[in-house]
Amino acid sequence: MSTASTSTAATPALPADLRETAEAHLRALAGEHARLRDDQWAAISTLVAERRRVVVVQRTGWGKSAVYWVATALRRHHAEVGGAGPTLVISPLLALMRDQVAAATRSGLRAVTLNSANVDDWPAIEEQIAADAVDVLLVSPERLNSVGFRQRVLPRLAPRLGLLVVDEAHCISDWGHDFRPDYRRLASVLAGLPEGTPVLATTATANARVSADVAAQLSADGTPALTLRGPLDREGLELAVVPTPDVAHAYAWTAQFLRDSSGSGIIYTLTVAETARLAEFLASNEGGGHAVAAYSSATEPAERERLEAALLSGELRALVATSSLGMGYDHPRLAFVVHLGAPSSPVAYYQQVGRAGRALDGAVGVLLPTAADERIWAYFDSTAFPPEPVVRRVLEVLERLSGGQEGVGLPKLEIEAGLRRGRLEALLKVLDVDGAVERVAGGYRTITQTTGQPWHYDAERIAGVAAARRAEQAVMRRYAATPAEQPPGSQPCLLRVLRSELDDDGAADCGRCSACTGRLPAPGLAVDEQLAAAALRHLRSQTTVLEPRKMWPSGTSGRRGRIAEGVRAEPGRALAIGEDPAWGEAVAAVLREGPSAASWADVVDGCVRTLGRWRWPAGRPAWVTWLPDGSGGASPREQAARALAEALGEVGRLRVLPALEAVAGAPLEAPRREGAGPAPASAAAGVALARLRLSETGHEVLAEAAGAPVLVVDAETRTGWSLTVASVLLREAGAGPVYPLALLKRA
Repeated sequence: MSTASTSTAATPALPADLRETAEAHLRALAGEHARLRDDQWAAISTLVAERRRVVVVQRTGWGKSAVYWVATALRRHHAEVGGAGPTLVISPLLALMRDQVAAATRSGLRAVTLNSANVDDWPAIEEQIAADAVDVLLVSPERLNSVGFRQRVLPRLAPRLGLLVVDEAHCISDWGHDFRPDYRRLASVLAGLPEGTPVLATTATANARVSADVAAQLSADGTPALTLRGPLDREGLELAVVPTPDVAHAYAWTAQFLRDSSGSGIIYTLTVAETARLAEFLASNEGGGHAVAAYSSATEPAERERLEAALLSGELRALVATSSLGMGYDHPRLAFVVHLGAPSSPVAYYQQVGRAGRALDGAVGVLLPTAADERIWAYFDSTAFPPEPVVRRVLEVLERLSGGQEGVGLPKLEIEAGLRRGRLEALLKVLDVDGAVERVAGGYRTITQTTGQPWHYDAERIAGVAAARRAEQAVMRRYAATPAEQPPGSQPCLLRVLRSELDDDGAADCGRCSACTGRLPAPGLAVDEQLAAAALRHLRSQTTVLEPRKMWPSGTSGRRGRIAEGVRAEPGRALAIGEDPAWGEAVAAVLREGPSAASWADVVDGCVRTLGRWRWPAGRPAWVTWLPDGSGGASPREQAARALAEALGEVGRLRVLPALEAVAGAPLEAPRREGAGPAPASAAAGVALARLRLSETGHEVLAEAAGAPVLVVDAETRTGWSLTVASVLLREAGAGPVYPLALLKRA
């Protein structure tokens, strides 16, 4: 189906053989039996003859890329409508670009890409572009913010552009499931195009609101963009939701599914760390020895390409991936897509699960919800649309530290703003695109320092987007809670839910999903408990490193500059991080109840095993102490730290020596108030310096253990400053290398 503006719009007279020529280009691309769909021809003819702007919203595998390859071939080479300049394709993923370059080549087009994986080739490619020896240039939206691209390539390319293509165009919209700040830079590109330059935006995942937003952003001179939408049914796809009690059981279910099923597929997780953990388990002997590999933003470009090819050829059974493997990955024979953890948007879920069964009669898409899903959703929301207190703090630090001309570098800003590097970089990208900050020599500065004009935090827009995200999350919450193995038809059809959220007028019960049939893919709900126990052991064997602080934040009383290596802590360890799937509940009970908690023995055993894996680069500890919290030993937190130090001392034959004390009062690292944003690093460091000191017996202890490595036990750490100060105090008093160990590293 098509939607307004529809494909019924009048088309000027076209050369008689144009469709025949277009069909010939399509056959070169897709095979001798390929024929243009009506909406494909409507889009192509509108771009080529009318030179209008077109939005195409069609399901994965429909042939959206064929529209721009055929349109490019006609615009470049057809005698009566040709002679145009090259096509610029803006595409978000390297995997997508590689597939598109291959497709363009099959169409007889010369396609090149400028991306982070081929930096050495840029000069030669730029010369080819300048010489009009390229039919298609593919770039990422991030390239639009490259000074070199804006200065050397875009000014010469834009005036003679034959076609601009925005792939995965839902990323343009605030309301889209995968909004990317750099896509906002398209506004300046669109504004700089000569009149009559056709523009095409394509996506498989946009509801009516996103489609309208994209069309409005593309519309020029009052002429609305033509929007073509089609039905979103996936006839070969069977959906299911399988509840598992915890992550270990989800790991075990996935291993059993790989054992009991056939074909290749993708196993999606929500975080980079989870891809590595799960892939390692599935590939292990206990997990079944399956041919799988991890794939995420942390995977090097060349390795990504190798892994994609290995999955396509069947060398790999599955890739355990984040959403980095999603949009545009062209594998028509994926037999399954399993999600360990639910995406926060039904639109995002449809986009990912829709990779399965494109050219198969039967494929399955399974969702395994986890208890951590909503916490992960909240984290990603906070990076995409950071709360105003956090934004104001970063801007205040920039204005305070920048001299107006020089920028503030990330290391310094990271310390002063109290934000981890990843969160800080995501926030700065948003603020850069929003016009609040700019990159200059040395780092970043605020726009106010350049223009003198204050920047406005668009709370209304952000609140609207946040409300839309909450509504989408509510849909996924209901979807994930669909009871398993219920009577057929007693629950809403899973595919219908997804299609309805995409405003598909043809949404109907599929008759194939677990809600329609009452069936689950093998192994159903029967998880092997021995396999789940093996998965739990694997999860509990992971290592969480506590990286030492290296710089004092400015404004810290009595301390400044770099923390000398001679007093700096060694890289430490934490048993659990955040809401850890393996240790979270056990550690939370210990922090709540102290060593009387039922999980105490398990936690001590986990710490012993953690120490057993430690290689002690500066020598094995000879003694152990603990970090007090100012409660005088009354809090479960301090009781747990002391009892753990004593238990580890007994097992490891380490001397247990009290060396530190804290001034009575509030905890060294007070819990952060919800919505308050991070405390300044200088404040956190200052509290630790003011309230932590050597005990009365500390100097005697250090006289006994002078120069000997020491293990310092803390119950939980958030900022790391208490452990940093503890190390400085101990080292300055004569201790040897200091190894921090925490039960919990707060996220």
